[in-house]
Amino acid sequence: MAQATSMLEKTYDPKQFESEIYQKNISNFYPNNENNKCFSILMPPPNVTGSLHLGHALTYTIQDILIRYYRQNRFNTLWQPGIDHAGIATQMVVEKDLIANGINPKELSREEFIEKTWEWKNQSGDKIFEQQKALGCSAPWELSRFTMDENFSKSVIEAFVVLYKNGLIYKAKRLVNWDNKFQTAISDLEIQNKEENGILWHIKYQLENSNEFITIATTRPETMFGDTAIAVHPDDERYKYLVGKVARIPYTDRLIPIIADGYIDMEKGTGCLKVTPAHDINDFAIGKRHNLEMISILDKYGNMVPGYTPKFLEGLYLKKARKLLLEKLKEDQLLVKEEEITHTLPYGDRSGTVIEPMLTDQWFVDAKRLADAAIKAVEEGKVRFYPEKWKNTYFEWMKNIEPWCISRQIIWGHQIPAWYGPNGEIFVEKSEQEAIEAAKKADIAGDQLTRETDVLDTWFSSGLWPFATLGWPEQTKMSQMFYPTTTLVTGFDIIFFWVARMMMMSMYFMNEIPFKDIYVHALVRDEKGQKMSKSKGNVMDPLSLMEEFGADALRFTLAFLSVPGRDIKFGKEHVKISRNFITKIWNAARFLQSKGVPFENNISSIILTSDLNKWIITKLKKFQIEIDQNIKEYRFDYATRNIQFFIRDIFCDFFVEAIKIIDNAETKAIAGAVFAEFLRIANPFIPFITDYLANVLGIAETLIFSSSDNVLKLELYENAESEVDKLISIIHSLRSEKQITEELKNQIDDLSGELKKIAESII
Repeated sequence: MAQATSMLEKTYDPKQFESEIYQKNISNFYPNNENNKCFSILMPPPNVTGSLHLGHALTYTIQDILIRYYRQNRFNTLWQPGIDHAGIATQMVVEKDLIANGINPKELSREEFIEKTWEWKNQSGDKIFEQQKALGCSAPWELSRFTMDENFSKSVIEAFVVLYKNGLIYKAKRLVNWDNKFQTAISDLEIQNKEENGILWHIKYQLENSNEFITIATTRPETMFGDTAIAVHPDDERYKYLVGKVARIPYTDRLIPIIADGYIDMEKGTGCLKVTPAHDINDFAIGKRHNLEMISILDKYGNMVPGYTPKFLEGLYLKKARKLLLEKLKEDQLLVKEEEITHTLPYGDRSGTVIEPMLTDQWFVDAKRLADAAIKAVEEGKVRFYPEKWKNTYFEWMKNIEPWCISRQIIWGHQIPAWYGPNGEIFVEKSEQEAIEAAKKADIAGDQLTRETDVLDTWFSSGLWPFATLGWPEQTKMSQMFYPTTTLVTGFDIIFFWVARMMMMSMYFMNEIPFKDIYVHALVRDEKGQKMSKSKGNVMDPLSLMEEFGADALRFTLAFLSVPGRDIKFGKEHVKISRNFITKIWNAARFLQSKGVPFENNISSIILTSDLNKWIITKLKKFQIEIDQNIKEYRFDYATRNIQFFIRDIFCDFFVEAIKIIDNAETKAIAGAVFAEFLRIANPFIPFITDYLANVLGIAETLIFSSSDNVLKLELYENAESEVDKLISIIHSLRSEKQITEELKNQIDDLSGELKKIAESII
């Protein structure tokens, strides 16, 4: 029988113990390296530049609940932590830092810039780890991986070389998203589409050997010098007679054909589309179908290039070129009209500039070939989505997947392991020495080779996360125990970009799924349902919320609000309510202390004679069963509601009130034992207060490994449960009717002696 080690303070103040509790337990977060039943989760690696936001806090809270629950239930657990090197974001931060310190980053060599980046990373890049610890994340931090670490980099190079040699990576000239500010290709994920007011300019092109004109409509008039055709719909009666004729691009001597293509929308604009294959993804497809020339008229900075561009526009940045061109078109009466429209423009999320489609030489992965096995794994139920509806989103993207551009024209990242010979020969090897040996076989001297300067897309390396973190390509004990991982927890916004890539890479390199379950949570929005953004001023900082209310309150709130398939409307008031609930737990513990309640570790050793005690034992067992089911079904919202209902409505509002009346040794022992088991069950959700109370009350040094399995071995007392539930119903009736009716008197008389005493005391 355990007794409290000290009296609890009157006021619940999480600042007094949360950090201490975490530090005391940090050595307990490691896997035990025994190959028994295992449970593993991948921590989505935050950017090295990042800080904790509410989306992170939701993901980490849910993952921590799972890892703590299975650790308690004697699973060998691994929650794999780590950080992503975040190529563009990190390079941008480091460049700003260098400039602030009087260093021009453009004057540094590649090697010098990389050295400066590592210096920044080692000084500032791990701050998010401390923020995750404040939230209570029970990850084995010493096992943390960084995507640019030496061992992880070896995995990345291995994957690239294998895919290249097996024909799944290739270099080609294709249309990509181009960021003029950073002069690099970027992924779709790095784009923010914004709806804006714009103008559709109607411009006349003169037909060759004719006084007739054909009018096109465009939002990007400066790209007209890259036109290689004008397209109309084959069924458009207005223009059928023009198909096969040619028109002249204004201010040039270049003639382009008028073609028919079913893609054209006859109701949009003028029904005539200027086709610029090198600067528009849809035009690129038309160009491929009709074997049109691909002409780039912008350089990597967004300036108009010589050659196809008229002299008066050469070298101008596209916005300035547009202004000058429109003035000229208007002056020459070639601008028919300006139509105000609303359209969507793609912006780089880091640069804040409009992203231009650009035809460039890039490295690609044949994602379609990789996608087949990843699709099949979900179709066959080897990988399950929760909620299930998200598998349709996954299928939609995977079945229509395009080649994946993996090259970036920046410095920070994994440099592509490719070397070029003097005539463009490509040698892809794991090291420069291996490339030299390969070149020798082609009669090319090593000193004739030049290294590819492009680096890999960050998503390429993070796609290897499930197995590269465990030591691949080496066969390690960790991979034997923890691969495939058990559950992935992530937001729906990166199903395409991270989840799908991990699926493709894992099925290819491991020939096995990377995880069994994918739990997809919603976005955290403000209390009005609006997306949080700095510009709106509605961003809520989880660190500030934890400082004010405690980490347990924030965790409980996020889990409580995580209804599957519904975005979370999050407000500060929600956290305050959770803090008040946790205060109720604190006050319950103080009351039990004041009554001299003992805290028995072995609840099954207490002999039960009272219906009241049998009732609370029955409710406790059913509560444990519900929590087990909730967690296994990823219904964290249900679990938190059950936690709240049990301690507030069952234990505090009735049982604690009842033991004020029925004050005996058996009831006290049961009160202490049930409260101890409640702390164990609730620990994965609110680890700080439960561990602290368990320690102060003498229940356990820590609840990290303290299973509540013994609760499931308890007997269910259905008759006692029915009797006490009847008493509770009588009490509710008394409170609502505010008088004792004859019927209520009869119901009270029918109760057993102990329960009747409780009812009469309340009356």
